[in-house]
Amino acid sequence: MSPSPRAWWVLCGTWVLLCLAVASLPAELQVALRFHHTDWPQRPWTLWTASLVHLSAAHLWGNLLVLAALAGLGHVLHMPRYAVVALLLAWPLGTLALAAWPQIGHYSGFSGLNHAIVQVFTAQAAIKWIANGSLPRTAKILTVVLQLGLTTLLLLENAWSTPIVWSADWGFAVVRIAHLLGAAGGLVATLLCYALARIFFTKAVVE
Repeated sequence: MSPSPRAWWVLCGTWVLLCLAVASLPAELQVALRFHHTDWPQRPWTLWTASLVHLSAAHLWGNLLVLAALAGLGHVLHMPRYAVVALLLAWPLGTLALAAWPQIGHYSGFSGLNHAIVQVFTAQAAIKWIANGSLPRTAKILTVVLQLGLTTLLLLENAWSTPIVWSADWGFAVVRIAHLLGAAGGLVATLLCYALARIFFTKAVVE
């Protein structure tokens, strides 16, 4: 699908407002919005709301600053509509995948989704590069830098062997596996949405 800057900014703006709104709720309500390994089937909305809950002001504003930077990058990269749809799909997918790790009692925070955004950036740019045989120089540089940075971070975190790590700086356990699952969900969602877009829309409209 063709670039849709309005849809992209609306999505990012909505996420920011939702995170701020959830942060203003009483603590007991915020707990009810977090993802819990055992009872999420009875509370399926937590697949979406868990990303909006934060454990401290630093946790909240750190993630929102990253999201703001990514919002600007998404505008530079001219996010197509199918990529925006892919992020809506990746949003609950990354959280749902956490159910495969029973040692994660509960989860909240936007960091997994931020990793998904980066992966969607690079995946859609790579698709455009391959499909068109060309990509603007700035987009090429950003794509390579972002993918190298994301891959390096995920390798250093080694989340497949250490999914949870206590952080004295943050004051809580960091669920590293959520970063890996967020990136994986972003990649799968982008490929799926692109394939569906190619089926239901013309090549010119998709690219």
